[in-house]
Amino acid sequence: MDNAELLKELRIERHQREDHGRNPGRWLWIGGAIVVLLLLLGGAAQLFFGHRAVTVQTATAVAPSAGSEAGAVLQATGYITARRQATVSAQITGTLTAVLIEEGDHVTRGQVLARLDDSGYKAQLEAAKAQADSAHAQVAQVRTQLTQGSHDAARLESLAARGLVSKQSAEQARTQVDSLRAQLTAQQQQARAADAQAAVAQVNFDYCVVRAPFSGVVTTKDAQVGEIISPLSAGGGFTRTGVGTIVDMDSLEIDVDVNEAYIGRIKPDMPADAVLDAYPDWKIPAHVVAIVPTADRGKATIKVRVALEKKDARVVPDMGARVSFLEEKPKASAGVPQGVLVPATAIVQRDGHSVVFVLDGNQVRQRTVNPAAQSYGDLRLLPAGVKPGDSVVVSPPAALRDGADVRIKAP
Repeated sequence: MDNAELLKELRIERHQREDHGRNPGRWLWIGGAIVVLLLLLGGAAQLFFGHRAVTVQTATAVAPSAGSEAGAVLQATGYITARRQATVSAQITGTLTAVLIEEGDHVTRGQVLARLDDSGYKAQLEAAKAQADSAHAQVAQVRTQLTQGSHDAARLESLAARGLVSKQSAEQARTQVDSLRAQLTAQQQQARAADAQAAVAQVNFDYCVVRAPFSGVVTTKDAQVGEIISPLSAGGGFTRTGVGTIVDMDSLEIDVDVNEAYIGRIKPDMPADAVLDAYPDWKIPAHVVAIVPTADRGKATIKVRVALEKKDARVVPDMGARVSFLEEKPKASAGVPQGVLVPATAIVQRDGHSVVFVLDGNQVRQRTVNPAAQSYGDLRLLPAGVKPGDSVVVSPPAALRDGADVRIKAP
């Protein structure tokens, strides 16, 4: 067989090449594997990112009050503080023999709170009083001698004038009177010094009784019977510097931090409404006392003091509070709008509806809301869908969805 015939035998006919290329089995298997792999990768990504906690910032929904009708120009948060409180201590160092207070007790000014061991101070007081008595007895003795000497000198002068005694005797008598008069003055000074020492001993003895400096409520009891108390820190853990802390509940007010960008909206005596975090449905009338003329450069805020116009036993120091500053004082006849107030940034659009995300444990729940047309400063009124006290997400991310895990951003 020649070369031409060999090449002819090796040639693949056209129909044979087309039949070989039309084999679909191999390509179907490859395509199916690729689709399955993509589905697995997508499911894993969704599982990972879907359960990844989203960091959010929250705010508390509050019930509006009649003051909301007056128009809230700003809202800020703060804490209840006492303008008058004191950690009561003794002015001397001593061992406690009695502690007569407990947390929550109401005390009046001058009431005895505790007693120290006074045996040493009592002995010093008795000794000082005895020295003072002795000094006064010596004053009386010298005064008696001076009186007698004055009479003797007068008689000798009369006798000397008639020549019955020498003039020298009369002069000696007058000199003796002057000497006694000087002794009396010196002894009176010593008596006054002894009285002062007795007064000092009396003060130290009185310091053994610790009294309330003003009327108030005992918030802490810091010492027990048998412990040493001192007005100075002695180091270590065996010396107390105070018996307890007293707070004048009538001096409670709210200190709020207002962003310095909005401080221009706040004026002295401006009406306000206060809401305690512990009682979100309770509105307390208030007003601005003063704007503290200093700023916190770290937080870019200025402190504002707000006075409560109604006192109540439920208000205690260090409670969290939210204050709404009003344009005008609310009228008594003004009605209270229904619903809650939330920051305007908490309301976002999802699928053409206004929604908010409410915190539910470590997850959020999407709720459709219909905000009222009227705004209250930086707040919006939601007639329904959210309850007072609910925590809503402020400026929720676009990827946030119903049921997503969240983590609260630290303030």
